[in-house]
Amino acid sequence: MIHFSDIVNNPEIKAYIRAADASLSALGYTEHSFAHVGRVSDVAANILLALGRDARTVELAKMAGYLHDIGNLVNRVEHSQSGAVMAFTILRDMGMPPEEIAEITTAIGNHDEGTGVPVSDIAAALIIADKSDVRRSRVRNSEEVAFDIHDRVNYSVTKSSLNVDKEGGTLTLKLSIDETVGTVSDYFEIFLERMLMCRRAAQKLSLAFKLTINGITMM
Repeated sequence: MIHFSDIVNNPEIKAYIRAADASLSALGYTEHSFAHVGRVSDVAANILLALGRDARTVELAKMAGYLHDIGNLVNRVEHSQSGAVMAFTILRDMGMPPEEIAEITTAIGNHDEGTGVPVSDIAAALIIADKSDVRRSRVRNSEEVAFDIHDRVNYSVTKSSLNVDKEGGTLTLKLSIDETVGTVSDYFEIFLERMLMCRRAAQKLSLAFKLTINGITMM
């Protein structure tokens, strides 16, 4: 059986994550390296754990989160599809059973807005974990005067938490935004489609998605 530790310690996977992030750095994107994939991995697993999913499903979600952005080394465009194909080959070579490979690659191939659909619990958890990772530390640019809107929005988020209330049937993303850096309207300008995708993903998990910013419920 392939475990999460096998994924994290695999030198090939490490190389692909570094290369993918280097490509995005050259394009001016926010951080997509080990901090991002590690956070997405943990959050995706924790969502399913909170909902009482079995331990193996939780671990597969953790793996999908860690691998979800490797396709960026090929190209940012359709990186979810290329990443799914790459993950398929890597996991097959590692000896993972086809049924588990299918779970992970399906989730990776469906995590990006525009083409992604929460077709499974793992895909839904991955979507929410990825789209909710908005934080100051993802901004690479150290000069605020040179920020674009993506830099401003990420840098403006001073606190972020994701809470699953199984009994109440809700999943809530809570953000604290420094509006001297970026406004709430800035946030929705670039993240509305992602938040709507989170809503659909939460519905797949039989949850209602809620977004609160600075204590005010937005969705």
